[in-house]
Amino acid sequence: MASYEDKQQTAILIPPLRQGRFNLTVSSVGGISITQAVTARENKEGLYDWKFFNAIINPSSDTSGVMLKVLHDKSSMRKLLGISKLVSKEYGTLAEHILVQAWRAKEILDQEGVSDPGHVIPCYKMARLVSLFLSGDVKEVENILPVIQRVTEGNGLDVTRVKDLLQKYIDPNLYEEHSPEIDRAIRWCSVLLGPMAAPQPYVEANYPLSQIPKYAKLFKSILSAKELYGTLNEKRQLPLDVVFSNKVSRLAPYMSFCQVEYILTHRNRFDWQAVDLRRLRYVYSVKKKVLDINESYGGLSFLPQSFFMSVFVGEATRASLRARVPKDNKESVPGQIKRSTSTIGLLRNRLGNLGEWNEMTFKNKTESNMLSPAQIAMIRSQQKRSVVNTDKSNVPSFTEDDAASYELGDSLLGPCDVAILLQAGLTSSLKSSTVVQLNQRMLIDLIASQPNSFAVAVLAEIGTPGGDGSPRSLASALMALLELDQSSFIPENQLNMHSLLEKWLQGYKMPRREDYLAGGRWARQSYYDAIFLVAEQILADAEVYFALKNHIQHVRHSTESDDIPQPKELQISRIIESNNDQGVTAEYKESKVMKAVGLAKQRILEADEAGQEAIKELREGESTKWKGERGKACQRAIEFYFKAFDACSKLLDVDKLAFQLDWFKDFWRRNYDALMVKSLYDNVDSNIDHVREWLDLLKKGGEGLSSDPQYFQKSDKHEQDILDEIINAIFFDEKERTFIQADPLVRLLISNPPGLYDFTIISAMGVITEGEKGEELAAAFERLKEKRGVEVIRANTGTARSLEYNAGKIEEAIQLALSKEKKPYGLLGYSQGCANSLTAESMLISGTPLQQEYSKYLVCRQLLFSAANGSMHGVALNIKIPKLIVMCEEAFKYHQGYFSRACIRFVLEALNDMMDSSAFQKFLGGAQSLLPEGCCTFWREAQNKIDVPTCVLRGVLEHHTTPESLEMVSHLLTKQSGSELHDSQVHVYDAVGHPKYLKNRNRDVMLSCDMGGSIQRTHHWSPLEEEVEYVSTTKDKTNFVFHCAKDRHIFPWVDVNARFGVIKYVSDSIGEGEKK
Repeated sequence: MASYEDKQQTAILIPPLRQGRFNLTVSSVGGISITQAVTARENKEGLYDWKFFNAIINPSSDTSGVMLKVLHDKSSMRKLLGISKLVSKEYGTLAEHILVQAWRAKEILDQEGVSDPGHVIPCYKMARLVSLFLSGDVKEVENILPVIQRVTEGNGLDVTRVKDLLQKYIDPNLYEEHSPEIDRAIRWCSVLLGPMAAPQPYVEANYPLSQIPKYAKLFKSILSAKELYGTLNEKRQLPLDVVFSNKVSRLAPYMSFCQVEYILTHRNRFDWQAVDLRRLRYVYSVKKKVLDINESYGGLSFLPQSFFMSVFVGEATRASLRARVPKDNKESVPGQIKRSTSTIGLLRNRLGNLGEWNEMTFKNKTESNMLSPAQIAMIRSQQKRSVVNTDKSNVPSFTEDDAASYELGDSLLGPCDVAILLQAGLTSSLKSSTVVQLNQRMLIDLIASQPNSFAVAVLAEIGTPGGDGSPRSLASALMALLELDQSSFIPENQLNMHSLLEKWLQGYKMPRREDYLAGGRWARQSYYDAIFLVAEQILADAEVYFALKNHIQHVRHSTESDDIPQPKELQISRIIESNNDQGVTAEYKESKVMKAVGLAKQRILEADEAGQEAIKELREGESTKWKGERGKACQRAIEFYFKAFDACSKLLDVDKLAFQLDWFKDFWRRNYDALMVKSLYDNVDSNIDHVREWLDLLKKGGEGLSSDPQYFQKSDKHEQDILDEIINAIFFDEKERTFIQADPLVRLLISNPPGLYDFTIISAMGVITEGEKGEELAAAFERLKEKRGVEVIRANTGTARSLEYNAGKIEEAIQLALSKEKKPYGLLGYSQGCANSLTAESMLISGTPLQQEYSKYLVCRQLLFSAANGSMHGVALNIKIPKLIVMCEEAFKYHQGYFSRACIRFVLEALNDMMDSSAFQKFLGGAQSLLPEGCCTFWREAQNKIDVPTCVLRGVLEHHTTPESLEMVSHLLTKQSGSELHDSQVHVYDAVGHPKYLKNRNRDVMLSCDMGGSIQRTHHWSPLEEEVEYVSTTKDKTNFVFHCAKDRHIFPWVDVNARFGVIKYVSDSIGEGEKK
């Protein structure tokens, strides 16, 4: 590279990059990856081998180490700085200064022995490192430490003190020259690190959109999912009705891939009309291809994708235009759904009246077919005068049915398909290439050829990554769409995207970026805020499309007005109360259900009475063994309790909803808490992991507890005293502790009979997870399998991904489990995994008949620290993010006068690329699920099984149970929620097994299934250990904060369900566990 003005030159490639070989693999959707070459020559190794190139193309956590090594390779970086200085001496010098400081920071970290984040987290250590970086010694530690402690305590950044420190150690001339930038950067950090006043969520009625009357009446002539499957499954020996066949083929683009696949595989090809079968098959192939692209687009790793897509997009859009339903002969397509003439049809008919537009814009082009649909729609939007059409034959007639029905498109690509393909183009690394621009134009032409409702649906799909409506996602896509690169087209053929969108979105005024830059008419306002408001309104207007989507894709098994099934005891009790006939009353009282209810209540009462006698015997005993000898009273009580378990189990056989009865729930909850204590006691007894040390430190930090520092590590303690200490140490609420300590079920330490369970666990972990490769609760899962034969299948969920994406992975895990053996299964969710699991359950219940069959094997749920009701962290971030974006926007406006237009355009395009990237869009989809509105959307449409008991595990942080890495987020949550009753991520009253902030039928269903669980002294990361090792500090390890009892997260849940017969024993396995 050379600079002719300065007569300087430098080599672009360093010697190690000038030779070598690797394998370049291109996938079917245009994804590229680099692997080690298979060659007879010696493979090149070192910093710049195949891993380096793969890290550039596929940046990820796995490749970050390679790029860090390159960053700290001074010879390579100096070569890069030389190139930068040739391009711009000023920015090259700035880059050099930043790089030198980065090298210096690395040297300080190496000298201090810092290799993991956990080494930096302690406040004093962090203050020491900052002092060494600023001053070269530790003299500023006393001034820096209060700043860090203030941030850690959730009080935000001390702006004044930070400015004083920087002014003291930054070159005066440099500080003076860049003081505005430094001030903005500090204020930006202050907003990022400080608490944010967040509005408290409120309870509201929120019903499924497809059942809201104003939307439901629009879909009367459109097949619902329930009607679709019902018709497909009846009279299978006969061909399908012609009208039905046509309706299904017309609706196919609006269906999900699973639906189309089920339709094609479930009925014989001869049952369909030939033309409809061809359309269905084509839609199937289109959706299959789009499904592959959905998770594979954006960035350098998909550089050639546009070339792979061009043929597919061209054929799909052309086929869609060819397949349009004829307007002149509606009878030629039997049973066609009525729809008004499309927007493009109206515009084509009126094109002859556009006069000067044809002459001015297209000069000698007089044939209307030379104009693309998007160009015609754009012209119509820009036309200022009224056009009077005197040709009455061209004016579409609107019937009453048209006005009262949703206007469907006739494209072979559905709104979701078009949105994915459009998004793939917006995130492409080759936006300026002709191929990408042609792909985008074909898609835009296709949208313009459809009714305006289709365009709204496409934009809504872009704004709902993974099914959760996100205005931020749509706002970033709108900014990219409005600035669509059309440089490959001549000016006459370029589209005015603002006018086109305003045509599609009647009544909208699309913001123009130039109006919000310095010197523009709205310079004082934020362009991002303006776009965001438009995005919010689009999603609000798209509610009718979401209602249609749910109507077509999801089976609603009941309406909001349907009665919720209740336990038979309640039903019979109401009948008895309302009936004066003594004979009828006596008959009901003697029914099988009422006898089972009476027997279960009697057995529980007898067992509790015997249990109180047993407690006296236990207290009077003098045994000092780990397991005290059982006297006659204890043995008698245990026998009675087993009779009570058996009676309750038999009641559930008669009435599967009996567990929802208040008295049954109370008994279930007591057993769940008793098994929780039993699990901890067994861990202490067997010295599992570090449970004894953890309990000692937990007990030491609690209020009013024994001061013996090694209580659990001694073997001379009385069994009942150990139970008291366990209960005091682990349970947070005083009333719950008192109740649990007095419960005979707890005191007797009753175990389930030995044997293997006929049961499988489907595990879905939190927002940050490695999916099927994760190690959360691995040791506990292994112990459960060894003891009870329960296999755990980890769902391959993704980090910060949407509910719909993760639910799909959970569904795959369920299919895998049932493909091995048709065993009952339970859903184990942790944090966001709870919402993911419940979404998967809902998708199965409302899905195809095959999916519904999978849901029949679900028997129980366990929710660990559930974030299914959202988190106040999400609410606060939702306020912070736009504020930070606006602050950045203001900084750009300030610098606009100092930089060229080309530089400004480059920066804006870079920001657009980042915000519209695949990774950013996927992150927004995942973040949306943590917001109350995202959770309400999920709960609004959810359908959950009513006969599945739900156990929960909740926690509250205290000073002695808080990991140092969670101190800041814990204090922030306290200030943002107004309460200390949380586990650092979710509030204790939100971590329940039912919706908290909306009311509908499914909420009542989930409330009846919520069996609860006592609040424990613990933190949100309780199930984690190896996964958080890199952030564990010395204090955390000393206090065994992460080395806590893991069995309690799963053993009590599985055992309580087995105790009441929800989980069955494997035949002929009784006693097998005892032999082991």
